[in-house]
Amino acid sequence: MAETGGYHVVLGATGGAGCALVAELARQGRRVRAVGRRATDPWPKGVEAVTADILRADEVRKTCRDAAVVYHAANVPYAQWPQVLPAMTESVIAAASAADAVLVVVDNLYMYGPSSGPMTEDSPRRASGPKGQLRARLEETLLAAHTRGRVGVAIGRGSDFYGLHANSAATMLVIEPALRGKTASWLGSLDAPHTLTYLPDFARGLVTLGTNARAWGEVWHIPSGPPVTGRTFIAEVFGALGQPPRMRRLGRGMMTLAGLFNRQIREAREVLYQFERPFVMDTSKFERTFGGAVTPLREGVRQTIAALQSTQ
Repeated sequence: MAETGGYHVVLGATGGAGCALVAELARQGRRVRAVGRRATDPWPKGVEAVTADILRADEVRKTCRDAAVVYHAANVPYAQWPQVLPAMTESVIAAASAADAVLVVVDNLYMYGPSSGPMTEDSPRRASGPKGQLRARLEETLLAAHTRGRVGVAIGRGSDFYGLHANSAATMLVIEPALRGKTASWLGSLDAPHTLTYLPDFARGLVTLGTNARAWGEVWHIPSGPPVTGRTFIAEVFGALGQPPRMRRLGRGMMTLAGLFNRQIREAREVLYQFERPFVMDTSKFERTFGGAVTPLREGVRQTIAALQSTQ
């Protein structure tokens, strides 16, 4: 279907990508319905807030009524992925289909596995671990739903996020410690180039996918800034705070030890390769089709720091 005057429904609106989506949609003057499992801070004026359990198919279907575009930004902790994500994906497909809405899916880069060069949308799916293999199967499910005419689907992928509400290594290991006056940490190598995606840029790209029929039925890498090293990112964060950088590297040994006491860290070891060697996302397909302006790293970091400080 072509976009009409229906709602832009954001599932998982209280997460990092979801919050950024709601803010961007409101900024563009769209009719927005923000759906989450819990109450949150006041949304922008005019946003309809709905509390619902995204794990319940009947509640998802109800929240997607009158939708023009459904943005699937909901997620669960790593340990729940195998049991929860396949069923969640099926219920979101069914809900968007019932509403005759376009489905835009927030995705990551896990399905590619270790790569010897920049990753494109056509890169082989070579994930060796269960998380990456699951993401590849979900991609197949979503694109099959599009091919069969159940629902129009566009998949938008980003790399590690930073920005307000980002639940990421960049936030937990760098920005939050820096704000507390502590030493920042970086996984793997401090000097391997790594693509970071600023959440407001990501949200803007997702809205482009939902409102352009040329995007439907395909996977898209959302424009992000040039890859940077952990060392550079940490320096920018401390620079925004007017402090000299303090940093350390977390290797496999330390991750293994920490994983004995923290299941989320233990689960994250599967994707540690992303930080041990260059991890670069090619976004030229999106840029050729829709353009690709992004927020410079220094400005994105400044905005993130300012937003976090305003909430303290």
